[in-house]
This record gives sequence, C-alpha cells and structure tokens, in this order.
Amino acid sequence: MIHGFAEDQEVWEYQVEALHHQVQFILPDVPGSGKSTFLDEGAIGMEQYAEAIRAVVEAEQLDKFALIGHSMGGYIALAYAERWPESLTGLGLFHSTAFPDNEEKIANRKKGISFIQTHGAHEFLKQSIPNLFSARYKEGAPKEVEKLIARGTNFSAPELVQYYEAMMVRPDRTGLLKSLEIPILFIIGEEDKTLNLQDGLTQACMPGLSHVFIFPQTAHMGMWEATRRSNSSVMKFLDQQKEY
Repeated sequence: MIHGFAEDQEVWEYQVEALHHQVQFILPDVPGSGKSTFLDEGAIGMEQYAEAIRAVVEAEQLDKFALIGHSMGGYIALAYAERWPESLTGLGLFHSTAFPDNEEKIANRKKGISFIQTHGAHEFLKQSIPNLFSARYKEGAPKEVEKLIARGTNFSAPELVQYYEAMMVRPDRTGLLKSLEIPILFIIGEEDKTLNLQDGLTQACMPGLSHVFIFPQTAHMGMWEATRRSNSSVMKFLDQQKEY
C-alpha cells in the first residue's frame, strides 16, 4: 500500500487496524516521507520512486502481491506495474489516475510550488489538506482533518516541491491500463475535486477486468472518510483476484 502526497504510511492506519488479521500489509514510506530518506539527486520522476518500492519488494523477498496506491501513490504504482508487471496479482488506484496532468493541473501545481517556496511546507498544507475532504467529513470529524495537517509538519519545502515536479512530468499511462492482464481496482470519491467522477469512470472502462467502487459523499480521502466501505472494497478486490 503506497501513500500519497504529503502523507506517510500511517495514512493506512484504519485499514491495518481492521484488516491485519486477514491481510499481510507492507507499508513503505515514499522517499522523502515518514522515515524514508529524501532523494536529493536532481530530477526525480515516478520511475525513481517505483525503484524505491522495488527495493522494498526485494528486501522482503516478495514473489507475487497486490499493489495499491493512494493519489500520488497510485502514480508510483502505475510506474511500478509498467516495469515489473510479472510480480503483481492486482493493481489498485485509490483516488488516483493513469491520466497525465492537463494544462490546468500543471498551472495549479506551479502556483503551489511558488506558495511552498515563499511560505513554507506547513502553511501550504494547512490550506490544501482540508480541500481533500468532503464538507460532511470536515464538519463531522474536524479533529481527523487537523491530525493530517499536524503530520504535515514533518515535511520540508524541497520534499513537497519534488513531489509536485514529479507529478507534472509523469506520462500518460492509460495504455498500461489497457494492456495489463491483472484485475485493477478503482476507488472513486463522488465529491473528489482532485479526480473527478467522470475521469475516474472513463479510465475504469479501459482494463480487461476492473473492480470499481464509487463512494458517495466522499472526496479524496476515502480511507478515512469512508473507512468501512474502503476496507470492504479492498477485501472484495483481494478475495476475487485469488484465481489470478
């Protein structure tokens, strides 16, 4: 399970808590997040982050496994699947997409980079993280939103800027969705402003075998906003792919 932008492996805490008796989880921190070292090596793309995931796979001596990524973690999972498809039994895009950034998205990321460089990482996350949640969840669980913001104090400006730059240059991997011969999981939030519902459904029609779950009244953080539904969807996906 690969976490997303400005998160670490703890973002999956409610999945691990509920499912650890049924599933063996491996939760890496993407380079620059959590306890993982920042890759200060010039231009970094999703391919370099995927190589870091591969190092974990080899260290854990994994043969076959399902790979699920949230948001940016999904971009990394796609880069991994492109290079090492033979190791996967299934691929999951949890509020994520194989489409590249469009011009509007790139412009917004550039504005974000400018803000981060001027005001710092934490000020940026204080403004951006609440937008990842639905209005219903922000009203009903404000302490959870604040918890994710507080965790953002661990990030530096160079780390967030590197992630944004890597996201802006990632290629279109919709062709990969069409070519993979494994089940692919799509979890889509009905109120997700980062990945809108129509784009999510469009890509879900591309693979030969898709498992599609649409979460009502949910935005970009379904693992927290709709914990039971998330856990159920992940388990259904894992159970139904065993024959593969």
